Amino acid sequence: MRLARLATNALIEEAHVTPKPALVDRRGSGAHRDLSLAVMERSAFSLEPTFVALSRASQGKRPSAVLRAELAAIGRDGEAAMMSATQGSNAHRGAIWIVGLLVAGATICAYDERAVAHHAEAICTTAAQIACFPDHGAPLAQSNGSRVRARYGVGGARREAQEGFPHVLHAGLPALRTARQRRVGENAARIDALLAIMATLDDTCLLHRAGLDALDAAKSGARETLSLGGSATPSGRAALERLETRLLKLNASPGGAADLLAATLFIDGLAPVRADGRTPAWSI
Repeated sequence: MRLARLATNALIEEAHVTPKPALVDRRGSGAHRDLSLAVMERSAFSLEPTFVALSRASQGKRPSAVLRAELAAIGRDGEAAMMSATQGSNAHRGAIWIVGLLVAGATICAYDERAVAHHAEAICTTAAQIACFPDHGAPLAQSNGSRVRARYGVGGARREAQEGFPHVLHAGLPALRTARQRRVGENAARIDALLAIMATLDDTCLLHRAGLDALDAAKSGARETLSLGGSATPSGRAALERLETRLLKLNASPGGAADLLAATLFIDGLAPVRADGRTPAWSI
């Protein structure tokens, strides 16, 4: 299905954006000893059947507790497949939740005539409605994310989804499109989109690995890079290098922001173009 392929490609494209501060990219593994570009690609490809299943389960449905439970079960199966493909490395656990919900939202919106004109907002709102239902099948054991949320009082990926993906709609997408309007190259535009997300995101990946020092470094470094013109300018690139050096010293990487960059690329690829005058292209 086209939606599943777009989701998979968004994960791969995010991994290839280079240079990303302390994240896996074409240069190397960043702050991740157990990950590489090849592992990220294997992980992404292993998730395409999961995205297919999420889309199929959402066809003709509306957000509900029943749909939430079905999608959660599919997502857990997808996580197991990912962990098998990566030999136990967590490459895309957060992305299964973030991008998977958007796949479901896009599937539902493909059959809603009212959603076509404002597809990004409609998809994110629909995905948020799904996320707001409880997952009664969730494991009882605490995850890294849940421990970080409790310790630091942040919302993490769960709240990001429940609030309608504000860092996709109001940070990633605007930064990406503004950079393109300035005729910045696509790779640099995507870096700037990542930095715009990092500038305000309470990234639980950073908090888990190195606490508030890492989060403060990421936010301030991202804001500095953007204030100097972004990653396409000499001064911006120098600031980006300083940011990466500091995060590597802390052994921390903005994995939550990377997941939201992938979500941004997924939504950006879903232009509301009608192939036959009636059906949005993303329904195929």
